[in-house]
Amino acid sequence: MSTIDTVLARIDADLDTSLSRLFELLKIKSISTDPAYAAECRSAAGWLAKELSDIGIAASVRDTDGHPMVVGHWKNGKPGPHVLFYGHYDVQPVDPIDLWHRDPFEPSVLTREDGSKIIVARGASDDKGQLMTFVEAARAYMAVTGDLPVDVSILLEGEEETGSPSLHPFLEANRDELTCDLALVCDTSMWDADTPAISVMLRGLVGDEITVRAASRDLHSGHYGGSAQNPNHIVGAIIGGLHDDAGRITLDGFYDGVIEMPDDVMATWNALGFSTDVFLGDIGLKTPRGETGRLPLEHIWTRPTAEVNGMWGGYTGAGSKTVIPAEAHAKFTFRLVGDQDPDKIRAAFRSYVHSKIPGDCSVEFKDHGGSPALRLDFNMPALEKGKKALQDEWGKDAALIGMGGSIPIVGDFKRMLDMDTLLIGFSLEDDQIHSPNEKYNLASFHKGIRSWARVLDELSRR
Repeated sequence: MSTIDTVLARIDADLDTSLSRLFELLKIKSISTDPAYAAECRSAAGWLAKELSDIGIAASVRDTDGHPMVVGHWKNGKPGPHVLFYGHYDVQPVDPIDLWHRDPFEPSVLTREDGSKIIVARGASDDKGQLMTFVEAARAYMAVTGDLPVDVSILLEGEEETGSPSLHPFLEANRDELTCDLALVCDTSMWDADTPAISVMLRGLVGDEITVRAASRDLHSGHYGGSAQNPNHIVGAIIGGLHDDAGRITLDGFYDGVIEMPDDVMATWNALGFSTDVFLGDIGLKTPRGETGRLPLEHIWTRPTAEVNGMWGGYTGAGSKTVIPAEAHAKFTFRLVGDQDPDKIRAAFRSYVHSKIPGDCSVEFKDHGGSPALRLDFNMPALEKGKKALQDEWGKDAALIGMGGSIPIVGDFKRMLDMDTLLIGFSLEDDQIHSPNEKYNLASFHKGIRSWARVLDELSRR
């Protein structure tokens, strides 16, 4: 047997003990947003550092102003890239607890009607089950060979679910230690239960909030209606003018930097069999929106968006109160693609808003952050190696997919450490992450471990 075959056989033989270790981690209530669970977060970090050290990867718990990081290294000067694996051990709160079918921190394996098995617990998919696929792959390699096929560093954080406030300063302070040739992230998904995927595009984000003010106080709508400016109407006009009849966003220069996908990529996406009816039907809708003439997958992966996330003004309590409000508010987010510049998008939006404000009214803005979009080079050697590893394990070509959301750490890796990231994950759309009864398919866990072993093997090959 080849080395990789021996490693895969070890993974199969040790699956039950790998699952037991995952259960130990899942039992730790590492809810990062609630200070009451700070000790549990530290416990999870300590557990992971010990597990890595037991494998042979020198690891330690590193303090931050928030929850601790775990950093580990295995360096032998191996050929091939030195990789940095990233994951997070913190989890979301479990509320509403009454919707869980069992204790969210007492993990269990359930068998579904179709015979498939699932791991049910908070963090099973996001991200403890995912990060442990890599840890268990490294464990199997070390057990078989006493070594890893490439040099590996590991960074596990405890604040991803709260916006990673400590991560940026930690990367800055430890830039030299954490800079590697390639980052690996396993906080993403498969295309479906049988088709692996590599995420090659992440949309960027601009968030902004407006407060429009008119009269010095709320006004009686009978005395002033039809004469005085109504901030709700002004905000409504701002929102209504953001898109034209074809669904395009009307801000000046908004599409500067938007890139069209290559024909071969579009052909691959067409072959995925994405169904808008199913996609929208799952959430009780049926009529798609967005730019006309675009594929549904383009709308959520490669086209920019402008969305209103909240709007309020005037009386919103029970019954009626006939007022014209003195002020109104709205929150906006713009998802960015290609080479769109977040600063230019924000400036264009604010210029547009100013153009809608009457002379005797005012507007105030509140910046809610921004980051550019990211995309991998489709010819990147590591991408080809990842594709081959996944094809060997799953027997199907990996789908090269986009992500409608953002993973800020990937941007930090690129901008701060000049590292590209290979995003390979094994979660599924129905894993109910952040929701009650979160689950992770046992097949995702098992084959995820095998997949990472194959990826490490491929990366070591010249």
